[in-house]
Amino acid sequence: MRTADGGEPAGASPPAGGVDGGLRMGSERMEMRKRQMPVAQDAPGAAPGQPGAGSRGSNACCFCWCCCCSCSCLTVRNQEDQRPTIASHELRADLPTWEESPAPTLEEVNAWAQSFDKLMVTPAGRNAFREFLRTEFSEENMLFWMACEELKKEANKNIIEEKARIIYEDYISILSPKEVSLDSRVREVINRNMVEPSQHIFDDAQLQIYTLMHRDSYPRFMNSAVYKDLLQSLSEKSIEA
Repeated sequence: MRTADGGEPAGASPPAGGVDGGLRMGSERMEMRKRQMPVAQDAPGAAPGQPGAGSRGSNACCFCWCCCCSCSCLTVRNQEDQRPTIASHELRADLPTWEESPAPTLEEVNAWAQSFDKLMVTPAGRNAFREFLRTEFSEENMLFWMACEELKKEANKNIIEEKARIIYEDYISILSPKEVSLDSRVREVINRNMVEPSQHIFDDAQLQIYTLMHRDSYPRFMNSAVYKDLLQSLSEKSIEA
């Protein structure tokens, strides 16, 4: 029934089709919500690949696995990175800094004055000379020479490479406080050979430092209190005997 102006009468019910359409839409929304609720509830605890878990659950599990895997890999890598450090520390301790030797005799000390070679051939002579070099702040020359001698005794390739690296860092590198004085030619040869070092990689440098000690430090050693006091002490003991 319509009013005189063609509109719907007040209080009239909506058409049946509109009611049915609204109910259907409401039912469909409720159904969609019901379908979504189990997925949301199951996803956090679902195992990888389990039906109904959804891509979010699979990604979460995969993420956790990757984290564990990454942590394990990092742990192994850190352990491997620490091994060279420990090995380097042990090998550095193996390089000689002092030689055990019996007390020199009067004949040996007198022989030191005859030539630098006779001084350097005996552990007691090297120790006495090193003590003198320490007073001149050039002890690193003797330490480098001794480290080179130790390197020549090695046969294991890995140990040779590691010891060569230690010697380079301690005595060749310009960043080291114990850097020895070498000419540019010798340094360039060493730098090239450090790619695959041998036990003779420092031979030229060792000879250069040996010559430096011979020409520069040895004459002063012979006139030093270190040598004269030792010679006098042994001479007095020889007279008393």
